[in-house]
Amino acid sequence: MQIITPVTHDLGEFQVRRTLPAKARTMVGPFIFVDQFGPAHFDIGGGMDVRPHPHINLSTVTYLFEGAIGHRDSLGTYATIRPGALNLMTAGKGIVHSERTPAEERASGSPISGMQTWLALPDGKEELDPAFEHVAAADLPQIEDNGVTARVIMGSLWGRTAPTTQHAETIYADIVMRAGTTISIDAEADERGVLVAVGSASLDGQPLETHSLYVLEPGVPMMLRAESDCRVMLLGGEAFKTPRHVWWNFVSSSRERIHQAKEDWRAGRFPIVPGDDAEFIPIPDVPLTRSDV
Repeated sequence: MQIITPVTHDLGEFQVRRTLPAKARTMVGPFIFVDQFGPAHFDIGGGMDVRPHPHINLSTVTYLFEGAIGHRDSLGTYATIRPGALNLMTAGKGIVHSERTPAEERASGSPISGMQTWLALPDGKEELDPAFEHVAAADLPQIEDNGVTARVIMGSLWGRTAPTTQHAETIYADIVMRAGTTISIDAEADERGVLVAVGSASLDGQPLETHSLYVLEPGVPMMLRAESDCRVMLLGGEAFKTPRHVWWNFVSSSRERIHQAKEDWRAGRFPIVPGDDAEFIPIPDVPLTRSDV
């Protein structure tokens, strides 16, 4: 197994632990960015305020354990995501969005905890029209067996298939386990990774470090065991044949396309976010997220 230790970024009111992209590895299946944020609790009046910013050639996947996030984008979408549901935003040829704590949660103070991941779009689909999809928790398949509850967020696992749109073959699941329980991790996907978000677990007897991403050997079925009550994310899918580059919020198979996106954002050529167009995130000189661009 390859082990990717997260880099932690302190955003003031909460921390973000990033395992992808990393120097050792850029992708696991289509997943090219993996963040775990929180757990934290906002004071009354406080909250998350991610100002409008652009993306190209990727899909963002937001999934919460606790709290709520209000999503707005340049398509005119407004959606509030809550635990167990899924927000899938496909940037394609270009989209702008913001993420903020809703007014109701600000008024009372609220927890925040969850995952944000990016999926690279496959060859031939990088310049898709932008789209947004919200899948309610009740519409995502859930498997319950002897102290294990597994929600299939994307793809097909354990004989169940999520209705979530896939542009490349993808597996993504949220596994909540009571201490001492086990679940099999099948070997059908080209690439697979597991990340213990909460608690402690082991894989075929090997202890897993909380918050690290473990990339599994292809084609080998494995057994996940909860050493304490825990929550584990399983992710992966088809291996990409063409490398992807990452710079700030841009992902592409083409460095030139990323450079064009930089210039488009600087020049104000991306669309605005209706209802949230008074401010934006300026392009950084040196972004925290970058590969070889």
